[in-house]
Amino acid sequence: MVFNYGYLTWEWTERLRGYTYPLIFASIYKILHLLGKDSVQLLIWIPRLAQALLSAIADLRLYSLMKQLENQQVARWVFFCQLCSWFTWYCCTRTLTNTMETVLTIIALFYYPLEGSKFMNSVKYSSLVALAFIIRPTAVILWIPLLFRHFWQEQRKLDLILHQFLPVGFFTLSFSLIIDRIFFGQWTLVQYNFLKFNVLQNVGSFYGSHPWHWYFSQGFPAVLGTHLPFFIHGCLLAPKRYRIFLVTVLWTLLVYSMLSHKEFRFIYPVLPFCMVFCGYSLNNLKLWKKPALSFLFLSNMFFALYTGLVHQRGTLDVMTNIQELCYNNTNISSASVLMMMPCHSTPYYSHVHHPLPMRFLQCPPDLTGKGDYLVEADIFYLNPLKWLYREFQNDSTLPTHLIIFSILEEEINPFLISNKYERTAVFFHTHFPERRTGSHIYVYERKLKGKLNQT
Repeated sequence: MVFNYGYLTWEWTERLRGYTYPLIFASIYKILHLLGKDSVQLLIWIPRLAQALLSAIADLRLYSLMKQLENQQVARWVFFCQLCSWFTWYCCTRTLTNTMETVLTIIALFYYPLEGSKFMNSVKYSSLVALAFIIRPTAVILWIPLLFRHFWQEQRKLDLILHQFLPVGFFTLSFSLIIDRIFFGQWTLVQYNFLKFNVLQNVGSFYGSHPWHWYFSQGFPAVLGTHLPFFIHGCLLAPKRYRIFLVTVLWTLLVYSMLSHKEFRFIYPVLPFCMVFCGYSLNNLKLWKKPALSFLFLSNMFFALYTGLVHQRGTLDVMTNIQELCYNNTNISSASVLMMMPCHSTPYYSHVHHPLPMRFLQCPPDLTGKGDYLVEADIFYLNPLKWLYREFQNDSTLPTHLIIFSILEEEINPFLISNKYERTAVFFHTHFPERRTGSHIYVYERKLKGKLNQT
């Protein structure tokens, strides 16, 4: 969109992703490019800072909303719970569509017609909901109970639909269609494609499936973390007018439970609703308030710092090594990188900012209906050594650098030795290695006599 190079995953070729949300960051990149300030560090950090700013605005909106609905004391406790949530820290700076969905949900809630709200505005909140739907179509799931409640309580129902909901929906959908028409080159309704693939056809299950109860038994408790007992306590204390928040949380969990593919980040948008109940719990604690506050803060800071600074950091750190390869190597024109890891383990060109030939193991889902379909990553892991010898029968096609998880090293060692690869860098990744994910990441460089890569 800006630099005329990069990589598009299968979701873009199948038109499951729209350009509305990426256009925000592409615009920032374009401004930096025009100013001649498009360094790789700015390309990495500016989007994160922009997303952090939007998340901060949303948090302040949540505080203001609770101050209107209750009082400053309750608002402070809700704000405290939101800010010390480990999962909020983990997600709020990430440029995930789920993060933007959460931001828009909180700000829309500020304008939603709740009893006691002074800033209720149907056009503003419905516009934000529509924008959330444009960015991530499943955002509408969370809003179904809230929209139904508004419609049920509205006296002028026809006016609400004809003069507010329909014009807002038409404008935002037209805006999305025009943007996608410009970049795809043809009229595309990506929201329909997204829902068809992920909901109707359940293609997401290709990337892993979980039992129906996973969100209730594991996902939701993990996301709430040590807030869980306070959430349960707050549900028993909160006034009846907040039942709609609890209904929204339960409804969202139930609907997402019907889908096979489940991830923690999918339910991130319900977290602010839960913090309302957690804040009520803290506000009503008397004897145990200080120990409870200390427990919440310290436990969440531990998980926030560990998941943000330590856990699975290797896939980011290794990109620094690739950056150095691009900018401190006199033989950059001949350099190339192969990442032999589970697909999408690392960032890509946004963390390199150079048209360096790079390749990773592909994992597009089966769109043909073949029963014996295997992605490139699965074929590789069936027999990594065999795959390498078959893929690189000609020495001239060998990449100059290989990136692997530590658990793969012993298995492909004959290939590394025979082709004169030497380990040049090691990065810590995780204390909890899994089947294909090792504790460390290794960088191997091909060393040839008389033709050493100068890095």
